[in-house]
Amino acid sequence: MDAGSRYNKFRPPLVNQMSHKKRTRENLDRFIPNRSAMDFDYAHYMLSGGKVKKEHYGVNSPSKEAYSKQLAEIFNMNRTRILAFKNKPPHSAERVSESPSSIQQSKTIKKRRYIPQSSERTLDAPDILDDFYLNLLDWGSNNILAIALGNSVYLWDASDESATELLTVDDDFGPVTAVSWSPDGRHLAVGLNNSHVQLWNTLQGSCRLLRTLRGHSLRVGSLDWNENILTTGGMDSMIINNDVRVRSHIVGTYRGHNQEICGLKWSASGQQLASGGNDNLVHIWSISMGSANSTHQWVHRMTDHTAAVKALSWCPFQSNMVASGGGVGDQCIKFWNTNTGACLNSVNTGSQVCSLLWNRHDRELLSSHGFTDNQLTVWKYPSMMKISELLGHTSRVLYMAQSPDGYTVATAAADETLRLWNVFGSPKETKPVLKRKLEPFFDLAQIR
Repeated sequence: MDAGSRYNKFRPPLVNQMSHKKRTRENLDRFIPNRSAMDFDYAHYMLSGGKVKKEHYGVNSPSKEAYSKQLAEIFNMNRTRILAFKNKPPHSAERVSESPSSIQQSKTIKKRRYIPQSSERTLDAPDILDDFYLNLLDWGSNNILAIALGNSVYLWDASDESATELLTVDDDFGPVTAVSWSPDGRHLAVGLNNSHVQLWNTLQGSCRLLRTLRGHSLRVGSLDWNENILTTGGMDSMIINNDVRVRSHIVGTYRGHNQEICGLKWSASGQQLASGGNDNLVHIWSISMGSANSTHQWVHRMTDHTAAVKALSWCPFQSNMVASGGGVGDQCIKFWNTNTGACLNSVNTGSQVCSLLWNRHDRELLSSHGFTDNQLTVWKYPSMMKISELLGHTSRVLYMAQSPDGYTVATAAADETLRLWNVFGSPKETKPVLKRKLEPFFDLAQIR
């Protein structure tokens, strides 16, 4: 018989026995474990037969008699407290650990929102490249998804769920290696395998190639915008700032990596650029340090990762913090203070980190992964407790993009599917907008 069976067998008799026990004077001298709940005065009164011993045999005065009578009444009023706890224990359903961490965790669980475990929509993405170093998916402010499939780029309008082909390049130029929307959603930058970057006008009825940017010597796999500046990163390890408004578009270069650039992200302020490379390095650059005339050093160089760094994401509520994720030989998410270059925290995820996205409405971080589960993981920041793991892709989830309202996330994987997930809630759920914490002099280069 197991412990649970013994407990159920013997518990009812004990309960019945306790409930039928008479409170006689013979029971009042029994040992009571909780000494703080013992009433010694009443116990002494009852043991003495309800009589108060007299130190002399003289006649009691009326005041002493009244005092003795009042004392006896008070004792009898407290009779029900002899075998009772001074503070009644909570009901079994309410008994939880009283440690602060357990109470806080219980509150967190109660407040945790529902996250759907399956994607809302799944679309075919044939011929998408299974290449960790590329960036083939972006969601513009115009609510249109751009995805590169082989030598072609397709646009999927989330408003009416329509899909159109924007372009197809020849094999001499392709495949397409990166896509990135301009901040206004009117132009799409397209990186190519032949080292060129094309700029396309995507307005309905006037889709056309505007210009071609040249400057790299090998394929361009990373793109990001800073207003009118398009920053490009290539396999030649160079980072170039291109002002798309002028003929001589190269207005700045950054040199510090010695292998292919895997990721580029500008901060919300536009003052700092984070770059990740196949050399396992993360660099922080200042916009004021890039110029066409000379090559400048980085503001900070982070060397803690042990594999290629593609996943980069700036924190929406703390302007001087960026998160980075390492490849299969590293598997860590690290958080950096970009003013000092210090590593604030490091979490081993157990698998390749392919992409990172912050929740704009709450303190959460989403990561996409490779072998073995190819999952999406929602983390609570700063505790980095796993809130949810979303499964569905059957191959590594290389690419992620966030909708303009910040609630929906699109993922593309080597299993040739594009999935839409309701990860960060919905607009119906009213939540306060997180205010970005601006550090003093955040736009100035820090003295090292």
